[in-house]
Amino acid sequence: QVQLVESGGGLVQPGGSLRLSCRASGTIFRINTMGWYRQAPGKERELVGTIVSGGDPNYGDPVKGRFTISRDDAKNTLYLQMNSLKPEDTAVYYCNAQIVSTWYSPTRAFWGQGTQVTVFS
Repeated sequence: QVQLVESGGGLVQPGGSLRLSCRASGTIFRINTMGWYRQAPGKERELVGTIVSGGDPNYGDPVKGRFTISRDDAKNTLYLQMNSLKPEDTAVYYCNAQIVSTWYSPTRAFWGQGTQVTVFS
């Protein structure tokens, strides 16, 4: 079994910063692409950004220049540094990881439970 557990959400004022973490645990042979998505009330889930091991991250247009994605493969952990936060960044943020559990297993997508980020004046 594989689990993704996010942490770091909370309340912040506009212009503030938050750092989210997502740790994968369980039977893991390899983690391919990891990414962050978010879903605001009444809206569809949208891409925040993704990163592959050893590669540069890709970002959705709304967060470019403000958010930074990184990963620590030794800890099976994904990070999201959010700066210059705006009220429109308010959403539930979800971690996603494409994981191979054993050398003979197919790649499967796993999701975290989500963490709430609220930006308010």
